[in-house]
Amino acid sequence: MDTTTATPVADLLPTLKKLRAAQAARVPDYAQRRDDLDRLRSAFQRRVEEMAKIVSADFGNRSRHESLVADGMTVLGEIDHLRRHLKSWMRPRGRAVNWLFLPARAQVRMQPLGVVGVISPWNYPVSLALNPLAAAIAAGNHVMLKPSEHTPRTSAFLRDLLGEVFPAERVVVATGGPEVAAAFSTLPFDHLFFTGSTALGRKVMAAAAQNLVPVTLELGGKSPCVIAPDFPLPLAAQRIAAGKWLNAGQTCIAPDYLLVPQAARDAFVDALGVAVRARFPRIDGNPDYTSIVNEGQYRRLRGYLDEAASRGVRSIELVACERDAADAQRLIPPTLVLDPPDDLALMREEIFGPILPIKTYRSLDEAIVYINAHPRPLALYHFDNDGARVQQMLERTVAGGVSINDTVMHYAQDRLPFGGVGPSGMGRYHGYDGFATFSHPKAVLYQSRLSSMALFKPPYRGLADRLVKFLTR
Repeated sequence: MDTTTATPVADLLPTLKKLRAAQAARVPDYAQRRDDLDRLRSAFQRRVEEMAKIVSADFGNRSRHESLVADGMTVLGEIDHLRRHLKSWMRPRGRAVNWLFLPARAQVRMQPLGVVGVISPWNYPVSLALNPLAAAIAAGNHVMLKPSEHTPRTSAFLRDLLGEVFPAERVVVATGGPEVAAAFSTLPFDHLFFTGSTALGRKVMAAAAQNLVPVTLELGGKSPCVIAPDFPLPLAAQRIAAGKWLNAGQTCIAPDYLLVPQAARDAFVDALGVAVRARFPRIDGNPDYTSIVNEGQYRRLRGYLDEAASRGVRSIELVACERDAADAQRLIPPTLVLDPPDDLALMREEIFGPILPIKTYRSLDEAIVYINAHPRPLALYHFDNDGARVQQMLERTVAGGVSINDTVMHYAQDRLPFGGVGPSGMGRYHGYDGFATFSHPKAVLYQSRLSSMALFKPPYRGLADRLVKFLTR
């Protein structure tokens, strides 16, 4: 498998033009779209074990089970949902006509946009590429995909897989480094879909704006997790551990920091330690514990911990690991940072790793004020069995998505839209929302042989005067 060849920047625009010409010449109908999805599912399902091995090779070690679920099951499930509902989503939807214009009739037709660009990240390098691609295909578009250069083996796998399924005029994979990604984001797509950091999202949006390309930005940010005073701590610890240390925290919707009642902090730290050690009795050589994807990300996370230590902030490694082994395998132990000041880098930047700051609060109102003083997050988690407090949290905070009494699980719901708000992103996908994102809802009015508005015409006297007077009364 060739992991080195980059797509020449000079080839990007001509390739886009070829895809656009092919899409315009034969807009995919239902039969074509369904066949595309069927073949994509079949090809991917056959190679899903191969995929897990390739992703693990890119990370150094990536849990096979986590890859099969997060990068395998989610793709197959999304394709199945698209196939199940596509025919009904494609049907024109009738709309009521204002009585003044009767007996005309109206409808909305979901029309393909044309050619969609998808820029996917490294943390879930398969699902975050194939899920938006499948939605764009279901909506009748052709697609250019730019996967991350940080997982080159997986990018080559995607290029081979999609080349097996689709002709070159329907789907193209562009590989390469930052220069290819920068040029890719300037292309005059009909829609550009980007998943990545907020900082890169700003650059992508600025580049797309030069051609007025509409964008969907799936970004990230610091997703808070609040534990209510009377919520069972062992249950909260188990569910937070599951969401935070999935993929070693390299998840855009992982809990980024905890807000815990002041009196319950130490008991919760103990409960979290029990939950984490039950999952990972060791991390050195553990196939279930994922490595940090590359040296740059590893050093960034180590830098967060070094800064905290230099400031006298207490950290707790929940699972011990010798530093030499950690450096060799790019392992960051599951680590808690207690009461960090807000000026630390790990409290200013998205952590995107297995480090979890814990801050305390005295009242729910104080926790809500703290959350609202920061940029709107991609996800928010609240552990509470009091319905009134849950309602207060939902009403007074703004986040891309919320899970109550769990973490990350709202992402896995086919019928819920997924996306950020403000600095955590714009636009949404999954299920129908993905189909709608990559479709143009074309408004159509069918005028009747008779039209009441024919009465309103110059010269504006008599009946026209009376009609205007009636309509503006």
